[in-house]
Amino acid sequence: MLAKAKARPAEMVRMYWPLREQARSHDIKGISMKALLQRVRAARVEVDGQVVGSIDQGLLVLVGVEPQDTQASADKMLHKLLNYRVFSDAEGKMNLSVRDVAGGLLLVSQFTLVADTKSGMRPSFSRAAPPALGAQLFDYLLTQAKSSHALVAAGQFGADMQVHLVNDGPVTFLLES
Repeated sequence: MLAKAKARPAEMVRMYWPLREQARSHDIKGISMKALLQRVRAARVEVDGQVVGSIDQGLLVLVGVEPQDTQASADKMLHKLLNYRVFSDAEGKMNLSVRDVAGGLLLVSQFTLVADTKSGMRPSFSRAAPPALGAQLFDYLLTQAKSSHALVAAGQFGADMQVHLVNDGPVTFLLES
């Protein structure tokens, strides 16, 4: 009995090591656009003391773009954002999307969202898209959102922004395309 107990950890290592390696390779190859969605009663973004985007009830979405992201990633993310059911129905269940409640969508670029924080005490931003690609895909996401939804606002890419919000719930989800 004791011999089996000692052998078991080695067996587990052999059994789970390939899964661990597969997960690591997925972390590298499976990188996707990230969005931190927050259900809000109201939100606004200011740059240099001026409001550049604001909404009433809706979703404040912090968007992180990674080097492997494409317009297809942005399209998939937009579909999720507009259809993700985070608003309560008449029975109090989260069954309604921002479209269903005719809420606003406030998009804010945030490269720190894709930081690698697995080791050390300082984040690495090596997983963030270069600024030109980040701006291009964020602008594409914003343009597509404006053509698909009535109430869309945004922060200013690359600017030092102050984001003000009244979180509703709070209800917050990290989405990946």
